[in-house]
Amino acid sequence: MKRRFVLLALAGLAACSTPPSPGPVTQAPPGEQPAPPPSITDGPLVVPPLSTMVDGPPRQLAGRYVKAAWDSLPGWRDDDLATFWRAFVNNCKGLMRPVSGVLTAPARATPVAWQPVCAAAADPARAPVASDPAAIRRFLQTHLRPWRVAQPDGAAATGLVTGYYEPLVRGSRRQGGIYQWPLYAVPDDLLTIDLGMVYPELAGKRVRGKLQGRRVVPYDTRAELEAPGRRPRALVWLDDPVDAFFLQVQGSGRVLLTDGPEAGTTVRMAYADHNGWPYVSIGRWLADQGELPLAQASMENIRLWARNNPQRVPEMLAANPAMVFFREEAVTDPEAGPRGAYGLPLTSERSIAVDATFVPLGAPVFLSTTWPASDRPLNRFVFAQDTGAAIKGAGRADFFWGFGDRAGALAGRMKQRGQMWVLWPKQAGAPSAR
Repeated sequence: MKRRFVLLALAGLAACSTPPSPGPVTQAPPGEQPAPPPSITDGPLVVPPLSTMVDGPPRQLAGRYVKAAWDSLPGWRDDDLATFWRAFVNNCKGLMRPVSGVLTAPARATPVAWQPVCAAAADPARAPVASDPAAIRRFLQTHLRPWRVAQPDGAAATGLVTGYYEPLVRGSRRQGGIYQWPLYAVPDDLLTIDLGMVYPELAGKRVRGKLQGRRVVPYDTRAELEAPGRRPRALVWLDDPVDAFFLQVQGSGRVLLTDGPEAGTTVRMAYADHNGWPYVSIGRWLADQGELPLAQASMENIRLWARNNPQRVPEMLAANPAMVFFREEAVTDPEAGPRGAYGLPLTSERSIAVDATFVPLGAPVFLSTTWPASDRPLNRFVFAQDTGAAIKGAGRADFFWGFGDRAGALAGRMKQRGQMWVLWPKQAGAPSAR
């Protein structure tokens, strides 16, 4: 009964909270990233018999899907599939997990529909050789059918394609010297409430708050969390405020520890939760203050402004009330990215963030767009494995470029137009979700 009372009280906080929006994003804080067992991508692909799989209740998708021919996909034969098959098998490992049935989680591709395809991928007699692109294409054509993601009127859904990446920053376990900018763990007093448990019409919405006496109030803003005596526990301290801010925007990142017994060790700061306040762009704040033209509010120009105006850095950061909290993870595979909303490590240049109300997580997708700041075609088989607060709409996608400076440069320049086709098992009809 007490739990129900708290849920009802928190319903009033919805106006100052953000809906769950998983995954790292380029324009707004990420949302939930459910953590699977660490071994989910280790070992062979195990596919349960179809008779033992429990099919959860269907989730309504907002998109319309138009059956397409393989030859209608622009440049689909030109994609270099050298790293594709491993990603396909790992994606099947995610597809074969049981459906949780939690409505606050993003919609997932229906596992039962995928069982025959994943069973074929796990069978050496039917699976292609990972190093044979022609065999991989034959496998895809044999088992899958493209469905163009469309608008309600049937027209192709063309949307914005941005990019994101996993940065590398420098940090210390201790505050001191140049290391003054914290990345916080989840505070003990943060309440994260699923409103759909009480109000079915609010399924998929969460609010954040805290108890203040007998009242539930909105959780602290960024500025309030930085007040003396209020700071949560810091996992690491970084040497640059802009690095700390943009690592939150990306949703995760790697930190190179530079001192103490762990000097030289790299750890991952993975998204854990946030304070529920909406994201506000510090680039727009600088433009509104007359400090930078909005068109020039890049990461590097913001960093330069911060170096030239150190006394105003706290004011700039406080303009964004949102705060992201992290958990620490070991970097066991330098080639693997952070976990996305689908719970799997993202694959460089093979994972995208989508609006899961149109493209269910776990679905292979053919993405047709162009390279950053270019009209050179970028036609790629990818996997819908992440979501984000800014990733909304049928044709919207965020392309994961991977780790490091090159990935960051490409992600920062990417604002292209693109189209998507969901690849779906032939025997299963149109795309569906659970």
